[in-house]
Amino acid sequence: MLTIILLAVLAACILVQLYYVFFYFRPLARHKDETTDAVRPVSVVVAAHNELENLVELLPMLLDQEYPEFEVVLVNDRSDDDTEFYTYELERQFPNFRVVTIKKTPEYLNPKKYALALGIRAAKYEHMLFTDADCRPFSSRWIQAMQNGYQHDTQVVLGYSPYVEEKGFLNHLIRFETFLTGIQYLSHAIKGRAYMGVGRNLSYTKACFFRNKGFASHIKSIGGDDDLFVRDAVNNSKVNIVISKEGQTASIPKKTVREWLIQKRRHMSVGTQYKPADKRRIGAFISSNILFYVLCITGLVLNSHLAILGALFGVRYLAVYPAYVLAARRLDEKLSMPLLPILEVAYFFNYLFLGVSVLMYKKFRWK
Repeated sequence: MLTIILLAVLAACILVQLYYVFFYFRPLARHKDETTDAVRPVSVVVAAHNELENLVELLPMLLDQEYPEFEVVLVNDRSDDDTEFYTYELERQFPNFRVVTIKKTPEYLNPKKYALALGIRAAKYEHMLFTDADCRPFSSRWIQAMQNGYQHDTQVVLGYSPYVEEKGFLNHLIRFETFLTGIQYLSHAIKGRAYMGVGRNLSYTKACFFRNKGFASHIKSIGGDDDLFVRDAVNNSKVNIVISKEGQTASIPKKTVREWLIQKRRHMSVGTQYKPADKRRIGAFISSNILFYVLCITGLVLNSHLAILGALFGVRYLAVYPAYVLAARRLDEKLSMPLLPILEVAYFFNYLFLGVSVLMYKKFRWK
C-alpha cells in the first residue's frame, strides 16, 4: 500500500513538471525577440562600490556601444580605491559619461538601492538600462537589442545574464542554477505573469520607476532592487523580454562554494516577499522536483515496483530534458548533458537546504 501511494505521488509530481514544460518552457524555446526602427535615447546606469578592476573592463565596452544616442551614468558608491581618479579621466574624454559620487549612505537605507535611486535621478533620458560592474555585454549592440523590447507600450524589459563558463563543478552548478532561474522568470513573463528580473540586465522607464515610488516598498530590504521592483511594476506596467545573445550580459561567477551560498541565501531571502500567487507557482515547480527525487530514492530503497518506478522516471526525463535543451539553445546557453542529472539533484537539494537556512537564520550583510 505504501509503495502504491508513493508511485501515485510520484506520478503527480511528474504531471506538475509536464505542465511547466509545455505551458512555460516550450513557448520560451519558440520565442523570438521583436525588432524596431525606433531609436530612443538611453541612460545606462551602473552602481559600483570598490570595483575599479571591473570598471576598467566594463566602461570602455559600454562607451563603445553602437547606438545613436546614449549616456553612461556611473554611481561611485563610497569607493576608497582609485575609481574616482579613473572615472575623472573618462569624464574628460567622453561627453556622454557622467559620475555621481556618494560619500555616505543615509542611515537605515539600503546602499545599493540608494545608489541606484541617485543614478536614476541623474539620468537624462526616459529609458534606462541597468547592469552591474562585474558584468560584460556580449555585443556592441547590447543597448539596441534591449531597446527592441519596448514594443506596444512596454515599460519594463527583462534580459538574461548568464555566468562566464569556467572549469570546475561549481561553475557548472552556478550556470545551471542561473539557466533554470532564467527560464522560469522569462517564461512566466511571456505568459503575462512576470515576477522578477535580474539587475545585471534590466531596463525600465523613469515613469515606471516614479509611478511605483521607486524602491520605497522594500527600501530597507537587503536586495530586491531588481526582482521586488519588477514585482511592484507588473501591477501597472507592461513587461517584455529580450533573450537574444546580442541582448545578454555575461557575469563573473563566484569562485568558492561559501561565496556562492551567501549570494544565493540573499537572493532567496528576497523571494519570501514575492506575491502569494507567484510563490505558489514557483514553489509548485521546485517542490515537485525535490519530491520527485526524494520519492525516487525512497522507491529504490524499498525495492518494490521497480519497473513502474523506472517507467515514470523515463517519462519525466523524456519530457523535461528536451525542454531544457531547447530553451538552452534559444538562450545560446551551454548545458553539460552528462552532468545534467547530477546538476539537477545538486540544485534542488541545495535549494531545499538554503530555504531551511533562510528560515532559521535571517541575518545578511551588504558590502
